[in-house]
Amino acid sequence: MTAQVEFFFDCSSPWTYLGFEALVKAAEEDGFGIIWRPFLVGGVFNTVNPSVYEMRSKPVVPKARYFTKDMQDWIRRSGLSIKWTPSIFPVNSARAMRLCLVADETGQCEAVARRVFQLYWGEDRDISQADVLAEAAAAGGLDAAALERADAPELKAKLRANTDELIARGGFGSPTFYVGGDDMYFGQDRILLVREAAAKAR
Repeated sequence: MTAQVEFFFDCSSPWTYLGFEALVKAAEEDGFGIIWRPFLVGGVFNTVNPSVYEMRSKPVVPKARYFTKDMQDWIRRSGLSIKWTPSIFPVNSARAMRLCLVADETGQCEAVARRVFQLYWGEDRDISQADVLAEAAAAGGLDAAALERADAPELKAKLRANTDELIARGGFGSPTFYVGGDDMYFGQDRILLVREAAAKAR
């Protein structure tokens, strides 16, 4: 039986970009499946984790200094091109995440999400803009109709539902992984534990 890992993600997080690539690589090597669960991390912060905003407005200087170092260490280890910080930060990622939901309907969520990550974190492009998202859609073989569908009421409702579901299941940020339904892991540096849990589930 193939194990399944649910991946709750928002492309507005650099840690999630790191976790995304690490999860895809692990799935390819270990043979487990990925269930893509785009959501809005801002909605989670507003509801259960406002400390993120407090940290941004009143940073603890030594912790902020280490945070930057830690990010650079992980970027270097990953080999990804990540600009810290983009010129637009935080960014409104709602439409991008709805586009990922549309892409998932045809099995193209991975390709589209990867391009969204690249556009924002690698190329410093504004992923709230339609012309930028059109490039992401094209990476998954999607046309302009996909962007129109991303604005449909049912897609907006589905993104809200994913966000609410993560909160209900104890999540508080991105990336969040679930193995076997209720075994939760948070953070891109938990991939080793996710792999071990998926192996046990098989």
